[in-house]
Amino acid sequence: MAIGILTGSGTYALPGFTTSGSEPVLTEWGEAFVSHGSWAGVEVLHVSRHGVGHPRLSNHVTHRANIAALKSMGATGVLAVTVCGAVEPDAELGSVVCFDDLHFLSNRLPDGSLCTFFTEPGEAQRGHWIYEGPFSSDLRGALLRGAEEAGVPVRDGGTYGHVDGPRFNTRAEIRSLALAGVTAVSQTAGPETVLCGELELPYALLGFLTDYANGVTAEATPVETLVANMAASTQRFSEILQAALSHATAATPAPAGVVYRIGGN
Repeated sequence: MAIGILTGSGTYALPGFTTSGSEPVLTEWGEAFVSHGSWAGVEVLHVSRHGVGHPRLSNHVTHRANIAALKSMGATGVLAVTVCGAVEPDAELGSVVCFDDLHFLSNRLPDGSLCTFFTEPGEAQRGHWIYEGPFSSDLRGALLRGAEEAGVPVRDGGTYGHVDGPRFNTRAEIRSLALAGVTAVSQTAGPETVLCGELELPYALLGFLTDYANGVTAEATPVETLVANMAASTQRFSEILQAALSHATAATPAPAGVVYRIGGN
């Protein structure tokens, strides 16, 4: 039983992960690069969204290929992590959030196309993803239990706001997100959440707060603080994920919601 792990800025490899390295996986949606190996005694499929050296900015991430590759390689669920800008002024930098809701109004991929695998009329698997919450409750539980065992405080619940990169947001844009109840923002996890939902692949998301989004505080977070927090996120994510893996594989996690397949398949 393999678990997919998706990492972003600051976490390009998993500390102590036994693998032969990143290998290309060809999908209908292009090529993804996946590292297959063992971590904390569990079979893991790791995708670094941006790649070592960060060659892919958020507008270059190949979301459909990444998710399709994990599904085709037998992942039973996906644990994802992202560094975030805090939208709530009382949120503490360096803290971790296990999200339970999503704000992704545009529902578009970096190239501007709609975020879906269902691109052709009459496609057999076409359907509507219907859910109360977009994240797998089983995998959220695994992350929260893992964090408790690792001794890392984690906020249980919060709204992840997906914003389009590579630029950061204006004060006005952040004010609108705050009014919508967004807890923190980053530039990659919206498409992942939706695409995993369409494939009925359970998905859960952790965020590490590296800075305050534009206008949240009177003074902007220094870039040096953002970079330092990004570096610190690697260890925190690693501690939680390693402890969570055994819980994530204890039973097959359930996906969030259902996909009503119009084709009846």
